[in-house]
Amino acid sequence: MSYFAHETAIIDEGCEIGEGTKIWHFSHIMPNSILGEKCNIGQNVVISPDVKLGNNVKVQNNVSIYTGVICEDDVFLGPSMVFTNITNPRSAIIRRDQYVETLVKKGASIGANATIVCGNEIGAYALIGAGTVITKPVPAFALIVGNPGKQIGWVSEYGHRLNFDSNNKATCPESKEEYQLEDNKVIKL
Repeated sequence: MSYFAHETAIIDEGCEIGEGTKIWHFSHIMPNSILGEKCNIGQNVVISPDVKLGNNVKVQNNVSIYTGVICEDDVFLGPSMVFTNITNPRSAIIRRDQYVETLVKKGASIGANATIVCGNEIGAYALIGAGTVITKPVPAFALIVGNPGKQIGWVSEYGHRLNFDSNNKATCPESKEEYQLEDNKVIKL
């Protein structure tokens, strides 16, 4: 076995788990899930059938990742955040053939207790604040907070708020990488 699973974790048949991945206490990885290399799956996490996680995805404690979710590399999922996968759930009506896909692009971070309503793509390196409810697609590098989520700015790949000058250029204070704002989109230079 090239990954670590705590003795209380349940890993169903048919999962693919990448090298160096760690799965902690009381987590359940369901059939046909794909977890990339060097992922960290915290305590009490549920990963439903057919979920796909890229490499180096960090899933904090008490997260539910339901069928239809795809996370690219380097995604961070904060404690107790949740994805939905049906737009109109009903207990008495089975809709297992109607799951709606949600794509979380490379490097995005989703804060603690956030809710991602299905069918809304989270753009690369976006930062979703704690407790935010996402009800529409999120652009790359966007900083989103509140319920419903509203964009209040832009962030760098390192997660720092970007302050654009009169030429619509900004520099990340940590990486010193430069960014350009054009047509309400951020591009790393």
